Amino acid sequence: MLDGVTGAIWKVAIDRENCLVFRDLKLCESLVPLLHSQPEEVMINVAGSIAECAKIPENIEQIRKAGGLTHLVNLLSGTNPTLLINVAHALGKCATEPDSATIIDKYDGVRLLWSLLKSPNPQVQSSAAWAICPCIDNNKDAGEMVRSLVGGLELIVSLLKSDNREVLASICSAVANIAKDEQNLAVLTDHGVVPILSKLVVAHAADDYVKGHIADAIGRCCIWGNNRKEFGARGVVKPLVRYLKSKDTFVYKAAAMALFHLSLEPENCVVMHENHAKQWLVNMVGDDDWVLQEAAAGCIANIRHLALANDISKSGR
Repeated sequence: MLDGVTGAIWKVAIDRENCLVFRDLKLCESLVPLLHSQPEEVMINVAGSIAECAKIPENIEQIRKAGGLTHLVNLLSGTNPTLLINVAHALGKCATEPDSATIIDKYDGVRLLWSLLKSPNPQVQSSAAWAICPCIDNNKDAGEMVRSLVGGLELIVSLLKSDNREVLASICSAVANIAKDEQNLAVLTDHGVVPILSKLVVAHAADDYVKGHIADAIGRCCIWGNNRKEFGARGVVKPLVRYLKSKDTFVYKAAAMALFHLSLEPENCVVMHENHAKQWLVNMVGDDDWVLQEAAAGCIANIRHLALANDISKSGR
């Protein structure tokens, strides 16, 4: 009976409008006690329901106040792949709220999610990686938290070699979040993140779903040391210019951001100019997204500065 009811709630909760109704009914408060001492099938349905309900911020608050986060974290020690996937989804949605992200970390949730990256199941790996992203993004001490996970960054880089596109997309997203901390970016660099991302940018050039996350990771990783120069030497600029032609907003925005960082290296500007990046970037300067505007304008400015410097150099000969 309970199995059927919770399964029905999960399916109905896929519709956001229904989640608003569940919010008013405070359904999440009733679901949380079912996250323990129940048959696995029931807990799978409940975790799935909570993951869907967590699309609404007020539902996240209900889950947190009812003690749902600790129950979810406890379930990460299980072995049922479907349950682990649903629990990871639920924690990832809840971690978009900073208070919840703090609690998840406090009860060792981030370490347990990271351990799921070792799972042989690609769906478990990717769901864990997606959940880790908001845990990093909404934690004030994210840099130190990641550094405390022994072997964690090496594991992340190794998963960039996965053949599964969902794993690749989620791990690239995790890399982009981790790279916001310079010390962790330095470690990622030492583990060879640059040559791996450089191969991926070409290998997945036809896959909009993956390549937006690859471009995002490249842009974030440009900040450290000679990375932007090495990315250029490994041929990432030309395919990234092609990414600007994508109709997917996330892809061309991530590509523009990456090209802006890469344009701080003169040799990369030459490649951008040769591949007519400016004609695509000019259109983006008028975009409604001011972050994209600034990235596109900055990239164009760097290309022009290089061209001007070359003209001055030629005229002085």
